[in-house]
Amino acid sequence: MAQPQFFETITKSFTEVTITEAGVDTAEFLEAAENLVKIFGLFGNPAFVVVQNDLTGNIAKVRAYLAQNPDSGKTLESLLAAEKANIPKAKDRVATDALMWLLRGLKFTSLGLKYNLDNPEEELSASFTKGYEGSLKKYHGMMVRPVFYLAMKACPYRATFYPKLGEPQSEVLPKLEAWLKALQDIVAKEEGVFKAGGYGEI
Repeated sequence: MAQPQFFETITKSFTEVTITEAGVDTAEFLEAAENLVKIFGLFGNPAFVVVQNDLTGNIAKVRAYLAQNPDSGKTLESLLAAEKANIPKAKDRVATDALMWLLRGLKFTSLGLKYNLDNPEEELSASFTKGYEGSLKKYHGMMVRPVFYLAMKACPYRATFYPKLGEPQSEVLPKLEAWLKALQDIVAKEEGVFKAGGYGEI
């Protein structure tokens, strides 16, 4: 029996995250982000645990805020505004900081995959290195960068990775592209929100 396609196994896609005038639904966004982490499981290399743990840890912090503040945390935008209004010092805004790092990690992931989709001859290691250099690298110190570069080198060959997303590829790749576009749209939206509100830089 054929393995199910990756996008049939996840419980929430970024294409399904509700976005209204009030902003991006926090619970749905977090669920979609949790499902994104599973993609690194397909990479099949323990070097990527550092990336998975980084994403998962920040998801947990934002989820903890939502659990304690279901009303003010309903959207990413309301969460940011509420923390800013109630916590004077930016360094004490735990959920804002976690969301900032989560979005940076999601940006890195989306850039790596997009570069690879757009360049069929390029291996994932090269694409994810470009993605890292265009996102997380400038926020990482000299101790962290080598850990992430090691993970980039551990990327699987594209000939190994894409079949793991499922077959036929003619069905799977359009789903991947739609998922990626929805993710990138959310990240771009939140980049604007962070900049406008003085919450930090994605």
